[in-house]
Amino acid sequence: MGYREEERQLLGGRLLLENGGEGLYTGDGSVDFYGNPVLKHKTGNWKACPFILGTECCERLAYYGIAMNLVTYLTKNLHQGNVPAARTVTTWQGTVYLAPLIGAVLADAYWGRYWTIAVFSTIHFIGMGILTLSASIPQFKPPACIDSVCPEATATQYALFFLGLYLIALGTGGIKPCVSSLGADQFDDTDARERIKKGSFFNWFYLSINIGALMSSSFLVWVQDNLGWGIGFAIPTLFMGLSIGIFFAGTHLYRFQRPSGSPLTRMCQVLVASFRKWNVKVPIDSHLLYELPDKTSAIKGSRKLEHSDEFKFLDKAATVSNPDASAERFSNPWTLCTVTQVEELKILARMFPIWVTGIIFSAVHAQLSTMFVEQGMVLDKAVGFFTVPPASLATFDIISVIIWVPVYDRVLVPIARRFTGKERGFSELQRMGIGIFIQMLAMASAASVEMKRLDIADSRGLAHVKSAVPMSILWQIPQFFLAGAAEIFTSIGQLEFFYDQSPDAMRSLCSAFSLVATAFGSYLSSFILTVVTAATARGGKPGWIPDNLNEGHLDYFFWLLTGLAFLNLIFYVFCAKMYRSKKAN
Repeated sequence: MGYREEERQLLGGRLLLENGGEGLYTGDGSVDFYGNPVLKHKTGNWKACPFILGTECCERLAYYGIAMNLVTYLTKNLHQGNVPAARTVTTWQGTVYLAPLIGAVLADAYWGRYWTIAVFSTIHFIGMGILTLSASIPQFKPPACIDSVCPEATATQYALFFLGLYLIALGTGGIKPCVSSLGADQFDDTDARERIKKGSFFNWFYLSINIGALMSSSFLVWVQDNLGWGIGFAIPTLFMGLSIGIFFAGTHLYRFQRPSGSPLTRMCQVLVASFRKWNVKVPIDSHLLYELPDKTSAIKGSRKLEHSDEFKFLDKAATVSNPDASAERFSNPWTLCTVTQVEELKILARMFPIWVTGIIFSAVHAQLSTMFVEQGMVLDKAVGFFTVPPASLATFDIISVIIWVPVYDRVLVPIARRFTGKERGFSELQRMGIGIFIQMLAMASAASVEMKRLDIADSRGLAHVKSAVPMSILWQIPQFFLAGAAEIFTSIGQLEFFYDQSPDAMRSLCSAFSLVATAFGSYLSSFILTVVTAATARGGKPGWIPDNLNEGHLDYFFWLLTGLAFLNLIFYVFCAKMYRSKKAN
């Protein structure tokens, strides 16, 4: 091009302003791999999405190839009890969904989404390789049980297993907040036509997740249960390598958003500046608050945000006081912040109650990979001449998602659009609320199945025998199918909500917040299990969830979670009514 860096960026800025929206160039500040303004017809949109969807599908196949049947590996190969195994899984899953904070901060502040995905995908691949070795080499795994005697794993065997497991948690956690955001970045938010397509992208993105999960919950679970855990872990490791290859293949088609500095630092600056001006009076006229002129934003890669009347004490950070009336003070964000910077923090504060409801939703949903599987272990797994692995029932959750995505996108959205007038049919908040209601029905279904199972166990004299009861595992299908429908509404709604409502320069971080809700939900699930076990297994009683579920009352536990989902729905409706959407210039 021949321009110095500063001149090239200035020229790019003018092109984006002149040709944004419906023009030749994107209007959201996106650039190509080399930092140049991008032509809409050559990059992004659905041209780039197949690579992102393929990357996500293979990565999810790899992840769920470990996660879907992990509780079985822990109980049968590492010889853990039901409750310790469930706690191990949910604690690990919590870490998986807490790690996105690391990836999000690195992506938004320093590396950008592309390089963050590249680095953490490599970590994910290494972790899967270590886990495969721990399940393949005899010296790295505990010996099999002899009758009822099951030797414990050595410290070295545990260390290698958990090293691989938590490298996977770090790797997949770092990828998660960036892939969906990178995909959404391929659609220009200033172009009405591309904005509608972005809503469809989230649906198809979630579908790609579940296609990968479907292969894991069916084929890979069967391989692990019948051909061995070494090959059962090696196959997803290969798919993780394929995921990395697909991701790099689409590089020339991607649109990129430049890193914009640490969002955590900017939030701290607002808090510090507000406290420094504790006694300063905020002007009644919001136009007197500090902001850069025209459409220029002090935050690189971000559009300006309009002032809102909530959390007025934070406006002190943007209030110009007498000591601020100097060039040095105006350039110090620790004493004076722009309205846009203040609004970033306000947006996160407004999102917080909605985020809390996601924690409860995730805690209840965590039962699909723990208590639902353990319930399946004590049901009749024979279907004709085929034995169904309990973890494979999660296939019906995935099938539900695969059915609901096109139905939602092609049928429900056009119908809803006629009544609501909204581009996407339902608002993100409406969509999430419907999912929470459906989740309540899923847990009620699980409780009803368990009540019937215990009745059969009691009538057949199996109440004190640790064995499956003559009741088909297929009775679990409705609870998995309803759980899948709940995901379509709430989980995808969360992806849309946290991306659309986030400030431009904090989209990876806000996407990470939705994932962190899943992390806290997993930890909450572990906590609930611990409390229920401690409260119900006193004085020699087996409790609700003993190792022999025929002696327990897993149905009480499922009814408890049904009540928790109902309370979450009430709280959510209140929070959704109070929420005020962001306004960008």
